[in-house]
Amino acid sequence: MANKPNILLIYTGGTIGMIKDYKTGALKAFDFSQIVDKIPELQQLNCIIKSISFDEPIDSSNMNTRYYADIVSIVEENYTNFDGFVVLTGSDTMSYTSSAISFMLENLQKPIIFTGSQLPIGDLRTDAKENLITSIEIASARKDNKPIISEVCLYFEYKLYRANRTTKISSEQFEAFTSMNFPPLAESGVHLSFNLHLIAQPKKDKKELIVRKDLVDEIVILKLFPGISKQVVKSILNISNLKGVVLETYGAGNAPNSKSFIQPIKKAIEKGVKIVSVTQCKSGRVIMGHYDTSLLLKEIGVINGKDITTESAVAKLMYLLNKNLSKKEFKVFFEKSLRGEISEK
Repeated sequence: MANKPNILLIYTGGTIGMIKDYKTGALKAFDFSQIVDKIPELQQLNCIIKSISFDEPIDSSNMNTRYYADIVSIVEENYTNFDGFVVLTGSDTMSYTSSAISFMLENLQKPIIFTGSQLPIGDLRTDAKENLITSIEIASARKDNKPIISEVCLYFEYKLYRANRTTKISSEQFEAFTSMNFPPLAESGVHLSFNLHLIAQPKKDKKELIVRKDLVDEIVILKLFPGISKQVVKSILNISNLKGVVLETYGAGNAPNSKSFIQPIKKAIEKGVKIVSVTQCKSGRVIMGHYDTSLLLKEIGVINGKDITTESAVAKLMYLLNKNLSKKEFKVFFEKSLRGEISEK
């Protein structure tokens, strides 16, 4: 019989790691080294579970690129000793965090599953136990003595998604996440069913894990709305040391075609600012040049984000801006799929 997979739980903070002190009613951080005592069902899983926690667990609202590097460092230091990783973070910024981690780790051969919960682990009606148990089961899942998953994923409420395709859609429903432009990689019901044809396959020439911790965070999201003033657009694009912009356009990539809107964008691009068009719609894609109102953006050098999510576009910008790419190379790399984040069609 094959050895049991070793799974490392990485707790950064968030609702899932809170338990209620029933005397005071206050929430306090859960000690994950005692996880099997609190959730005895874990003993039924065919794996060995260890845990590591941030010294000071953080609220997901305080998540930033420094903590991304901390998560990646923990994976890097433990990569050879563990067969899979389950990362517990707050759900509010989980799509941003997990998308970033997907770009920071190249040639990944093992599963990294992000999960969390809407209610603390000690609550009577908590979703934490199911999310945690199934995430560990997915991280342990093997076929032909190889992990079924070897990419960064997000599991929540019976569905496993590619992490860099997700968006949080509810602050109240247990079904807090969705992936509008890419189907779930697995669904949990009576059986755990993997959609094997959708799961990324590691390159056969087993390359070493490449870890990139340096991200550029001098970027901004500019969301268009009817009546947005030229002063607002100009002041945002003239932010000191600005390197990148995620431009949330209408529909299939449309934007005002007035000179007062186009001119500041053209100037910013000429100064070297990378501007990516993503759609404000929950699903669908940017098709630049499909309408006259997106043709001008294409002509002045705005990058086509296709069907990438805003969260993933932010992460990809942070990742690629550190790579010293020429203008042409940057466009090519952004518009192609690096970690399954964009549909190439």
